[in-house]
Amino acid sequence: MMGRGDGPGAGAAGGPSRHVPVLLAEVCDALDVKRGGLFIDGTFGAGGYTRAILDAHPQNKVIAIDRDPDAIVGGASLAAKFKKRLMLVPGRFGDLDEIAQAQGFESVDGVVLDIGVSSMQLDQAERGFSFRSEGPLDMRMEQSGPSAADLVNEASEAELADIFYHYGEERRARAVARAIIEARRRQPFETTRQLADLVASLIRQEPGGIHPATRVFQALRIAVNDELGELVRALHAAERILKPGGRLVVVTFHSLEDRIVKQFFTLRTGRAPAGSRHLPTAAPPEPTFEAVTRGPVAPGEQEMARNPRARSAKLRAGARTDAPPQEPSSAITMLAELPQSAEKRGGRR
Repeated sequence: MMGRGDGPGAGAAGGPSRHVPVLLAEVCDALDVKRGGLFIDGTFGAGGYTRAILDAHPQNKVIAIDRDPDAIVGGASLAAKFKKRLMLVPGRFGDLDEIAQAQGFESVDGVVLDIGVSSMQLDQAERGFSFRSEGPLDMRMEQSGPSAADLVNEASEAELADIFYHYGEERRARAVARAIIEARRRQPFETTRQLADLVASLIRQEPGGIHPATRVFQALRIAVNDELGELVRALHAAERILKPGGRLVVVTFHSLEDRIVKQFFTLRTGRAPAGSRHLPTAAPPEPTFEAVTRGPVAPGEQEMARNPRARSAKLRAGARTDAPPQEPSSAITMLAELPQSAEKRGGRR
């Protein structure tokens, strides 16, 4: 997948850029693609990781998944080139285990996920992901279902404030939400420019800092596409479909995603903090992963110079043990939810 993420520091909403896979060598090394096997690329995009996996070994096969119809159409020539070695499937990576099984495979040797929005999506004004180009306020990866405009025009002030604060880490979330409610009474929001201009009128841009609308646009995109929920489901799905020794490699671009991946590996490698020594505790479940990376792997200076959108990328990886998969973790699931949603499920933040 391409350089992703339009969160703080990602520089993602600028002009068109070359589609360069982020941390490509590091991803291939963490996946151990030279051993040969069946791999899932859960975020196909322009096919950067998929092509590298297929080139690494003549027996490698890839199930490539993308929820964006444009990515599936764009990957047709690559699928034709590699014929039976590449299975290009429309769908969500949260369903990657079911997709693999539908293709006739009960287990795989590796899974790679590159989380966030792709450069291609950002660079197409008509997709409505970027605040730097005039376009419809859309942001739908699948190009179906409720759009960002629907959310902005219909959600309550409290819901919008929660989205901006928790998914965008926007400190002035309530002020932005309140201004949106007032503005939409006069005229509904239809374009990216309308929303970007409103946010810019409320938040002062620091010299050399990110555009004032960056965090709001990030938050809306995450909410519209349930990106964090899909990530949680994908991590658990990978745990179920990977064979012993199989690798899970995840590249993230902002702290919300990385926190989920970090906590997942902490729990599944048995490194979670123990309970109180004064209270009886059940025996911890057998770890389902072993750490492949010690902490996050970041791009080097040369890669960041070539591809500025890579500068916030972090890679984490684990190898599947032979322990049976655990039940989905409610603690991890709650990291992807807004506080009100977690409370309705009976959880606590």
